[in-house]
Amino acid sequence: MTLGSFQKAPELKLGDKIWQVNWGLVILVSAIAGVGVGMLYSAANGSFSPWASRQAIRFGIGLVVMLVLALIDIRIWFRFSYVIYLGALSLLVLVEVMGSVGMGAQRWIDLRVIQLQPSEVMKVSLVMALARYFHGIAPEDIGRPFVLVPPIFVALAPAALVLKQPDLGTTGMLLMAGAAVFFCAGVRWWKFAVVFAGGLAAIPIGWQFLRDYQRQRVLTFINPDIDPLGAGYHLSQAKIALGSGGLSGKGFLQGSQSHLGFLPEKQTDFIFTMMAEEFGMIGGLGLLGLYILVLVYGFAIALRCRNHFGRLLAIGLTVNFFLYVFINVAMVMGLIPVVGVPLPLISYGGTAMLTVLAGLGLVMSAYIHRDIRIGRRGPLEDD
Repeated sequence: MTLGSFQKAPELKLGDKIWQVNWGLVILVSAIAGVGVGMLYSAANGSFSPWASRQAIRFGIGLVVMLVLALIDIRIWFRFSYVIYLGALSLLVLVEVMGSVGMGAQRWIDLRVIQLQPSEVMKVSLVMALARYFHGIAPEDIGRPFVLVPPIFVALAPAALVLKQPDLGTTGMLLMAGAAVFFCAGVRWWKFAVVFAGGLAAIPIGWQFLRDYQRQRVLTFINPDIDPLGAGYHLSQAKIALGSGGLSGKGFLQGSQSHLGFLPEKQTDFIFTMMAEEFGMIGGLGLLGLYILVLVYGFAIALRCRNHFGRLLAIGLTVNFFLYVFINVAMVMGLIPVVGVPLPLISYGGTAMLTVLAGLGLVMSAYIHRDIRIGRRGPLEDD
């Protein structure tokens, strides 16, 4: 029997599903979120208000959402993948019509209770749609050019809408997470090389369409000293905070860069530098170690899945989680230009927190239902 064939598996009862929840991953995620609440408490100079208390409440809600999504049969996620993708795409279009503007960008929809950022929702929806599409394609058909046209459009459509907001960081994450699904589905590496070469050749053209502040960020990345009190201020202060922490840090609530107001965006994009200043290299590496364990869990789950949809879903969402961590940490260390990507489960923010936890919930759903086989045309049909 081939991987794509359908075999009716025994239905799992709710008690069995709860027993099979990957509680080790739940503990890891909770530990990272706990570190985040602690750092937000420090960012507010030893106060739970305004960030730490809200973050703790959001994590509690997100944890429930994660567990609920994990218990839902993966065949249901298979059926509704395209619907969820179209819903997220519609929200991106809605942002252009009635989106809220903040910090020079139109990225949010005001729901009164929460500021929803549809581009975050799309990070999960895109992986689901691509996993569904490639699940239904026979391995020998992956190399046919016309087979790749629909998923390329599925990836480029939201990327174009997010780029227009503008949000280069999220655009890059969408394309890279999508590329990971393409690669794991069996698309040959030389096709990625051709696309990469084309992207490099298009840089001079794309430079003309960048906004002034985006160009300045790139120039500051190339030469950080070009404008230390202007465009380069964020990065300069972040490097000072990183370096001043030394090996073991200055101590909790003792970071001078953050508590004296030199470090900007200390509760969001640059929170890793505040942690490194207070807990040093040991604390920073410890947090990165927790992230690595989450990634190991994600890839191990993908390898355990017997259905192609679950495997691609777990890999794509794990890569998406990795991109959050890598881009944020590399950004604050000056290894890549500054972009607006939060540190997952640590940076203050509602939509990003819920999106990350929802993605991990789907990864756990793939683990709980790892032995269920799904036919190429759907869970209720045979090949």
